[in-house]
This record gives sequence, structure tokens and C-alpha cells, in this order.
Amino acid sequence: MRVIAGKARSLKLMTPPGMDTRPTTDRTKETLFNILQPEIGGARFLDLFSGSGAIGIEALSRGAAFAVFVEKDRAAAECIKKNLAFTKLGDNGQILRKDVGAALKSLEKGEPFDLIFMDPPYGRGLERQVLEYLAHSSLLAEEGTVVVEASLETTFDHVQDLGFQVIKIKKYKTNMHVWIVKGEEDVESSVSGEL
Repeated sequence: MRVIAGKARSLKLMTPPGMDTRPTTDRTKETLFNILQPEIGGARFLDLFSGSGAIGIEALSRGAAFAVFVEKDRAAAECIKKNLAFTKLGDNGQILRKDVGAALKSLEKGEPFDLIFMDPPYGRGLERQVLEYLAHSSLLAEEGTVVVEASLETTFDHVQDLGFQVIKIKKYKTNMHVWIVKGEEDVESSVSGEL
């Protein structure tokens, strides 16, 4: 796994030991950031369920102003710390080693985030819990975007009830990225095919 573009381009990243994290493949990450690129420059980026930190580090490498990494697993948080040091992006990153719910509450009084990315463990409804929290929070900037990495079976039919809308879905062989923004009016979702 490597940084694909930007200041830390081609640098290899460590991954936490064991199978508790599912690193996003380089190809999937490249597709994600090709779509996100116009929003990255100068953005405040929140990487929830960070794992190795590869997504937030990619955002920093491509010009995000600041990234917060939320990861409760000790080994994974240590991996993020080493990856930030290795890529020399640590000055623009902060690691919160705590549960996502507690981390969101602790961030509440700070500046909002332009981009919030989450890749929670599949099949536990955690993406829904985070969206329910964000619906009544000031953490997402008014024009901000939430991107969820989820299994293909995950449904997002509840987001309109929370005051959000799905504006894009990008499906891959085994999972998908779902773009969510504030607002309740119907927007035609663009669903892309498999990668």
C-alpha cells in the first residue's frame, strides 16, 4: 500500500498487523481521490475508523490543510503515527485513539470538517450511527461532504430522514463509496459500475 499522489507520492505505508482492518486497495483509493480532488486543497479532513491512516494521509499528501485520524485500536493508532512520521505529514495531522462516538464529541467545539471519510467495520450499522450523530452536529461544514466506504449490501435509504442526501455511489467488486451531503431535495444519484 502506498501514497498515490502529492507530496508523499509513492511512499509505502505500514499496515496494522492482523485482519481487523481492511486496507483500501490502491486502485480503489485512486478512484476515490480522483473524484475528491477538487475538494481536497486546503480542506479539513476527518478520517473515521482510520486503520493505517492511508486515506487521511493521501488527503494530506494531496493538499488537505489538516487531518484528524480516529482509531481506537492501539496497534493501528501506532501504525498511523509511524506513517505520518515517515511521510513527513505529521505536523498537519492529529490522532485520536478513542471510540468514534467519544472522538466526535471531543471534536465538537473545534472547526468543522470539509470532508468526513469513514470506513467502519461492515454489518454493524456504524455508518448509520455516525450519520445520526452528524445530523445534529456542527462537525460537518455547511458545504461539506461525507464519504462512506461500505459493503455492497449496505443501504442508505435512511439518510433523507436525517436531512442528508446521497449524491453519488461508486461501486467496486466487493464494496462501494457513497457520497452524502446536507440537504433533503431529491438529487439524481449517479451510480457507477464496477472497477
